[in-house]
Amino acid sequence: MNVVSHGIDIVECQRIADLLSKHPDRFLDRILTPRERERADSLHSPIPHIAGRFAAKEAVLKVLGTGWRSGIAWTDIEITNDDMGAPLVQLSGMCEKVARDLGIDRVMLSISHTDTVATASALGLCKS
Repeated sequence: MNVVSHGIDIVECQRIADLLSKHPDRFLDRILTPRERERADSLHSPIPHIAGRFAAKEAVLKVLGTGWRSGIAWTDIEITNDDMGAPLVQLSGMCEKVARDLGIDRVMLSISHTDTVATASALGLCKS
């Protein structure tokens, strides 16, 4: 597979905590898919996890080169985990269309976080 593009992002967990304290349901419904929300709700300390998902989605948008425009929604990017815990990216809606137009067949993702910061790095890959 060949690398088409790369994106990276870093988020302060306190920023996410502040947003959650002001608009908890509105923020989570806007940012997370139902499956992502279910996972976050199951955690004892969800803020670093949510910050990691936020950074991951920002990194994926950088891979796509779009930012938040052209009808793109946060929930067009879903981050789950495989059986070993590695993050998996599923694109839908406008994000899926942009990726297809760029020739991106797969997005590889790495997420890391501490109690204070979360970061993510994403690679857009094509088969040819």
